[in-house]
Amino acid sequence: MTMFARWRRSQGPTDEATPEVPASASRAVEVRGDRLPSRDPSVFFTVRIDGVWRPCENELSQDVNLAVLARHQLREQVRRTLVFYTVLDAAAAQDAVNADITGWHSAEPGLEIRGSVRLTVEAQDKALAEEHLRQDRARSLDQQETLGRLTFLQRVMSDPDLRLVWWIDRHPDRINELRDVKTTLQDLKPPHDPSHDVLRDEVVRFVDQLLADIRTPQQREVFLRALAQTLHVLGRTELQAAAAQWLDAAAPDSGSASA
Repeated sequence: MTMFARWRRSQGPTDEATPEVPASASRAVEVRGDRLPSRDPSVFFTVRIDGVWRPCENELSQDVNLAVLARHQLREQVRRTLVFYTVLDAAAAQDAVNADITGWHSAEPGLEIRGSVRLTVEAQDKALAEEHLRQDRARSLDQQETLGRLTFLQRVMSDPDLRLVWWIDRHPDRINELRDVKTTLQDLKPPHDPSHDVLRDEVVRFVDQLLADIRTPQQREVFLRALAQTLHVLGRTELQAAAAQWLDAAAPDSGSASA
């Protein structure tokens, strides 16, 4: 045996021997051209996922193909995110998915994964999404018009004066039915105005009643001290200063009454 032959046999593993890969080493997986549903189930994103997985210390059963499991977990995570987005907003959907999967996380006991996603939209899916959007807007407009007509009718029917005028205008030959209409609609309330702050009205009425019940200087002083302390807690220094001025102005009355 020559020196050259002995040197070749001493170099690394042969074709029959496979080096062991450290448990902490990561392996790549990918999904290409997969079609996953968007917020509109009939409209799809075309998805490419480039992923990486690695086993943890508590490795799964040897019967489990970790690469297949990692690919499945990445795909499912992307799918769960995309169902909240329309294909007409693919850039935002891609950002949201990547925010979810770019960091290492444990998908299963003994398995960690991460990945990145690139989304594309085919022309037919984009056209279908635009049609969905057009139909949604048309339905929304119809609903708003219907709600507007019903709100107008509720306002008219809940007001006796408006109801009388409206009924005479619309049904001049059925005036004798107006008494029955009045009986039927006697519990009808006017429509609620969402811009109207009911709580504020209640607070104003409460304050008015409170001020009406304060009749003596001593009561005014107690009220103003409590008000100044409350405004201090709320951080409303300008209102607190005004309350303090009122308190100073009330002090002489309080002293003379108590003398």
